[in-house]
Order: sequence, then structure tokens, then C-alpha cells
Amino acid sequence: MASTKEYLDFVLSQINGIDITYKKMMGEYLLYANGVLFGGIYDDRLLIKPTDKAGKILPKAEYSIPYDGAKPMILCDFIDDGERLSGFIKSILSKT
Repeated sequence: MASTKEYLDFVLSQINGIDITYKKMMGEYLLYANGVLFGGIYDDRLLIKPTDKAGKILPKAEYSIPYDGAKPMILCDFIDDGERLSGFIKSILSKT
């Protein structure tokens, strides 16, 4: 199932203070901040790359596979909380 533009727009509207761009690829959306791929929208789910920093911030995160044959990614199940979502993404993208 492909992701909808409406879901992408909703997720992007929840993220404040970060310039995010996206690329549509095979019905899904890859998400970038400052030219760095950090996650994507797959089957109307926000999935984040499982970096060490992301794992430390969300140690009990649920993981999900974006498509057959892919490695698991962190399922971001709090997209309704814009403040938390923005803070999480800012934290995983920070250099410190």
C-alpha cells in the first residue's frame, strides 16, 4: 500500500523548527533534514533510521520493517504530539 500525501502533510505539519524536505519514491516518501536522510513515510507510518542516538532516546521503541527485505526502523507512534515529535527529530539530528 502506498502512503498518502495527506498523511505526509499531516506529519510535516506536526514538526516545527526543522526544515524538512522529501522525495517521493515508489509510492513512499523519504524524509531529509539539511540533506541528511533520517526517515520516511511507509504505508502511512513514520519510520526513523535506527541510529545509536535514536535508540538511546527511545530505548523501548517499537521497530517495523518499511518494506519486504528492508532492515527494521523505529516506528514513530507519537505523531499526534507535535512537541515531542519535533524534539525527538531535533535530538537525533543534532551534532552533539
